[in-house]
Amino acid sequence: MADDLGYGDISPFDGWIETPNLEALAEQGVRFTDFHTSGNVCSPTRAGLLTGRYQQRAGLPGVLFANAARPEHRHGLQDVEDTFAERLHEAGYATALFGKWHLGYLPRFNPVRHGFGRFRGFVSGNIDYVSHIDTTGRADWWVDDELQAEEGYFTELATDHAVRFIDENRTRPFLLYLAHHAPHYPFQGPSDPAERSVGGEFNPQGARPDKREAYREMVQSMDVGIGRVVAALETNGLRERTLIWFFSDNGAASQWGSNGPLRGSKGTDWEGGHRVPAIASWPGQIGADSVSHAVASTLDVMPTILSLAGIAPNAERPFDGIDLTPMLLDGEPLPSRQLFWGGDGVFWNGAAVRDGPWKLVIDRYRDSPGRPMLFNLDDDLGETTDLATQHHGRAKQLFAALSRWRDDVARGATPQ
Repeated sequence: MADDLGYGDISPFDGWIETPNLEALAEQGVRFTDFHTSGNVCSPTRAGLLTGRYQQRAGLPGVLFANAARPEHRHGLQDVEDTFAERLHEAGYATALFGKWHLGYLPRFNPVRHGFGRFRGFVSGNIDYVSHIDTTGRADWWVDDELQAEEGYFTELATDHAVRFIDENRTRPFLLYLAHHAPHYPFQGPSDPAERSVGGEFNPQGARPDKREAYREMVQSMDVGIGRVVAALETNGLRERTLIWFFSDNGAASQWGSNGPLRGSKGTDWEGGHRVPAIASWPGQIGADSVSHAVASTLDVMPTILSLAGIAPNAERPFDGIDLTPMLLDGEPLPSRQLFWGGDGVFWNGAAVRDGPWKLVIDRYRDSPGRPMLFNLDDDLGETTDLATQHHGRAKQLFAALSRWRDDVARGATPQ
């Protein structure tokens, strides 16, 4: 998973950055043109991804801040939540997370307590790529549940761990969650020096004046790392036995990245906030060099993984996502459904609902709902023409569905 990568960033999606390894991955699988994250910022999407359920049900609608003065700093993914790592670990899989966690700072929220047998990475929202210092000036590199220093540029270091994990587990089933930092700020390329120090002063965005070029270097370094992971699978004779997913956690955040034709960016419920580049690759199982225009979501990853592994879902925590296996392996159409987004009140105080080509977007939803705006994405991908007046009945129906969803996810949400 990439971090803050936009829909218009990488070459398999006609983006401005050449990423040959991601192109090769897409040629061995399917590109999704209508794939969405369940959140529009980091922590919420990660909670939804790991559980297959809207992050609001886990009590994690927004970002978890590194600043200990913020109340959210003490929130996290609670033990009661069921993750795909836990289920696969119970079934005998080796499990590992290398990279960004961002689902809780306190020891009880550590990834090793959520099914990951091995963790090398950071728990905050971002770190210096070289010194591994977070935005509060604290060291944030963990070896399982212990704070330990490791040298290396983040992307290369995480890739090293991933390749080693594949080599060590080539004779048993495994789950590898490689949560890249790129291209989230600070904007540092592989050859750049450390900028943050413990207790020091620094620009959280990074010191380089040519941030767009740094952004390119970061994405291309990630692409090289992905190529190394695929090569490790091939070397160990595992490529045709391994399903690889690639996607971003939300849209591009700034002027340095690109969301292509989409309106909005990270932190909004416009398409640019949650429609992301996505690839699923499994040679011999998923049709090569194929394209899917089906509406899919990060919420679908866990149901799909469990289905492929032959693991029954937990009836006590029913999924919001769906099993994509029939579509991925047999080309069957997906069932119609609605998808929902709800802002956390920090980046975006709004909400949205998708139903077929129709999307309703509302600003200021939480406190005093603003005017609903209705768009037909088949005709207007950029969300430029509000059709709420012409299709008042449909807008009213979608607003009612959004209200029901809001009540549903709040009812029984895990307390923090």
